[in-house]
Amino acid sequence: MNRRRWLKRVAIGSAVVGGVYPFLEAKWCRLARLDVRLPNLPPAFEGTTIAFLSDVHHGPFVPRAYVREIVEMTNRLKPDIVALGGDYCHNGARYIPPVLEDLSKLRARMGRFAVLGNHDHRDGLRESIDGLAEADIPLLRNAGTWVEKGGTRLRIAGVGDLWTDGQDLPKALGEATDRDAVILLSHNPDFAESVDDKRVGLMLSGHTHGGQVVVPLLGAPIVPSAFGQKYLHGLVEGPECRVLISRGVGTVTPPVRLLCRPEVVLITLTNRSRA
Repeated sequence: MNRRRWLKRVAIGSAVVGGVYPFLEAKWCRLARLDVRLPNLPPAFEGTTIAFLSDVHHGPFVPRAYVREIVEMTNRLKPDIVALGGDYCHNGARYIPPVLEDLSKLRARMGRFAVLGNHDHRDGLRESIDGLAEADIPLLRNAGTWVEKGGTRLRIAGVGDLWTDGQDLPKALGEATDRDAVILLSHNPDFAESVDDKRVGLMLSGHTHGGQVVVPLLGAPIVPSAFGQKYLHGLVEGPECRVLISRGVGTVTPPVRLLCRPEVVLITLTNRSRA
């Protein structure tokens, strides 16, 4: 084989691999482990784990087989708490009952909690609410609940989606005081810019997908946020509290990821200042 023919075959092979890889990465879910400091965390909750899943987007591009793999992956972690960050479907209400049936198989010793995202409102609000109720997963839509351990408590609160719903933070926080540990679920991380209540110790969000496609040296060209790259991914300092943004589990149109693998985030809570 002469050099020109060899180079041509390498070029064709590279183009094929480059064209296929983003579709493969979209189903190459990773586990991200993070130790996160939560102010006022009681000693009894030190080391508590939260499996955070967001943006499942079951639909034409995210099959049930993949969702079931994610559920099995999460259950193997044996988390204390499961938090669901919204956007369970994509492109039609018919996808809502199946995905919530699969998510009902998630297991957590201290409880499972959910908020809704913009796709859940647009594709089928009533189906989403009913599906979560049937799955026995509490929906924290401007509401909150207490998780108790060793005579102490942890507040898990949630607000409505920023784009398609209302947000009532005081109602979600309820009777929590500035001495309580509080985690807030908000599908859209931009809501952090509106949080002015010091009781919120940590916010969990999704929505931005980490950009879904990240270009080397340039970053993510498209981020559905009013604040550019700020709430792209990972732990971010908001005006009042820290925000943990997941890249999400699924994908939407186009159904590809590049240098931005989907993820299940396992958070270990601590009150140590180094986390």
